[in-house]
Amino acid sequence: MNRKDALRKYLLLTTFLLLSSYIFSQAKLTDANAPLHALKPDYPVPYSVPTVKGISNKLDKVYAYLNAATPAAFINKQTKLQIDFVAADTNTIFKAGDFRLTSYEWGVTYAGMLAAGKATGNNKFIAYTQDRLGLMADAFPYFKKLYQKYPSAVNPLHTVVEPKALDDAGAMCAAIIKTIEINQDKKLKPLADNFIDYISNKQFRLDDGTLARGRPKAKTLWLDDLFMSVPALAQAGKLTGDKKYFDDAAKQVLQFSERMFNKEKNVYIHGWVESMSVHPQFHWARANGWALMAMVELLDVLPTDHPDRNKIIQQLQLHVKGLAAYQSGSGFWHQLLDRLDSYLETSATAIYCYAIAKAINQKWIDEKAYTPMCLLAWNAVSTKITNDGLVEGTCVGTGMAFDPAFYYYRPTSAYAAHGYGPVLLAGAEIITLLKQHVFEMNDSSLQLKD
Repeated sequence: MNRKDALRKYLLLTTFLLLSSYIFSQAKLTDANAPLHALKPDYPVPYSVPTVKGISNKLDKVYAYLNAATPAAFINKQTKLQIDFVAADTNTIFKAGDFRLTSYEWGVTYAGMLAAGKATGNNKFIAYTQDRLGLMADAFPYFKKLYQKYPSAVNPLHTVVEPKALDDAGAMCAAIIKTIEINQDKKLKPLADNFIDYISNKQFRLDDGTLARGRPKAKTLWLDDLFMSVPALAQAGKLTGDKKYFDDAAKQVLQFSERMFNKEKNVYIHGWVESMSVHPQFHWARANGWALMAMVELLDVLPTDHPDRNKIIQQLQLHVKGLAAYQSGSGFWHQLLDRLDSYLETSATAIYCYAIAKAINQKWIDEKAYTPMCLLAWNAVSTKITNDGLVEGTCVGTGMAFDPAFYYYRPTSAYAAHGYGPVLLAGAEIITLLKQHVFEMNDSSLQLKD
């Protein structure tokens, strides 16, 4: 066959294929000639049952990135050389990494690493937390003395030595106590004691004992502060056996809810100011996540005979019901829950995934109703974990506002620390969910198997 004949044959074949494709695309598919119910939808995220192996692979990627990006070491800021904390002075800082090791976001990450280690059986996750908190515990006496001598000087442990806000204390304290429970390492206890003393005795409160702040207005409640206090109080109750911590934690949930829970939408507002006669209804997603997570963390250790336990379970059930109504078709939740033109946000979706899965595993909410949305949420979150272990689509740190533009246009970043702990917690809890339940594709839909 010469070149001219070959070209003619190629053109005829191409024309035939294009024409066949056009005819097929124009064919009238009806219920009489095709199984329309079996047509494959174009889902934006995986619509299937995740696997333990697949989740573990995602968690491994996150671990590898964070382990490399958050070195556990001190250096001299002038020489850049690594030093032993016993030689610490006012030039001592943490070795540079992508995230701050003493922030509340990293308190969540430490707890997430512990949960991932328990769920996967891989001790490297637990070692991540033990190594960094252990370093802080060993260095704590030295940096405490340094702070007392030079209170205005640079001190890498200043928020550990002298916490000045719930952000400094709550999440770190909860993670530290959880670590103590794992390794019974008494050197961590002074850190926990210092944090819980701040929460219980030094943080500003309203007249009825509700934890509050002085910004952006006097006597302001931040929904975020439920998580910045309640899990730590709950863990302190478990560690010490002192009922006063459980009582305070339960009181915070109920008194925040009384002021900030929208009973028509079953979701929370972000902020509440005592001097306002009208309370703007901005239902920020991550703040709702902090509240949801605070409840499940409390219920996980609250004694079964505590007088407020049933009230908190009921509050949790209402909140989950409200959140379920706002999940998008892609599995994510919006930055402002009820503003469907606001962007889809990763960290809140991961928090809801974790907390709802935890509530299902503990039988606090209806498993048949909520497991499908929970798995969909994980599948959505998993698409935001890059091959390098970064978590994309997370809203950066956010203050409080009384207009929508502030929330709509908060940037997202893979270096927003808020995404990592929730992803680790979500993956770990979904692994537990998969081990306790069996799922199936029932007439093309994802459901819990009877």
